[in-house]
Amino acid sequence: MGDIWCCIVYHESVETIQGKVKKMIDQYHAHMLLIVVISYLFGSIPTAYIVAKFHNIDIFQVGSGNMGATNVTRTLGNRWGLFVLFIDVLKAMTAILIAQQIKHDSASIAAATSVASIAVIVGHNWSLFATLLTGTIRGGKGAATAFGTLLMIAPLQIWVGMVVVGAFIIARTRYVSLAVLTMITIAVLWMTILVLQRQFDPVVILYVWSLGALIAWRFRDNIQRLLSGTERRLGERANATDS
Repeated sequence: MGDIWCCIVYHESVETIQGKVKKMIDQYHAHMLLIVVISYLFGSIPTAYIVAKFHNIDIFQVGSGNMGATNVTRTLGNRWGLFVLFIDVLKAMTAILIAQQIKHDSASIAAATSVASIAVIVGHNWSLFATLLTGTIRGGKGAATAFGTLLMIAPLQIWVGMVVVGAFIIARTRYVSLAVLTMITIAVLWMTILVLQRQFDPVVILYVWSLGALIAWRFRDNIQRLLSGTERRLGERANATDS
């Protein structure tokens, strides 16, 4: 009788454990989905489009046609360009902070941060709100938003290297796109090394290489113009008739 009772208790214990594990997994997936949705929506805030519309300008019809800080700078000047840059960086940092509050345990925070970082960049590059406002799929190139994620993840030494190299390139060439591509490349390679050295959670590699791929894809036209010598330089102003 005792053996039978032990078997019943053991069976119920196993079922209880399995139920708890399933609940934990379901909760984990639900939290990650919530992080993706929130981060994507934050990324989708079309800062450059809103600022340009405030000045009766369609940002997609001027300058480079990009929904980003550099194009706003060319069109509206440094003050508004810096404002767009600040907001686009801030929305990435905010999305990550929210994700870290949703999954704040040490075992999940790296995954939450990585997922939020990717989603907020995707949201900026393929903005739901800009798409709804214009009736066609729209977005930016993700540079400022990417830098916002790096501010939350990359260690100081990477930032020092990125800023020094980026500032040098802009000062010498006035090619913002070249500076951005070089800075992102430095971050991707350096952080990959740190992951391999186990200074970061392995899941961060998902963010690192997604970051590189997203930026490379959105800057593909800039890369072609850099190679052909037709890329716009910083300081070349655009106007409402540019296309």
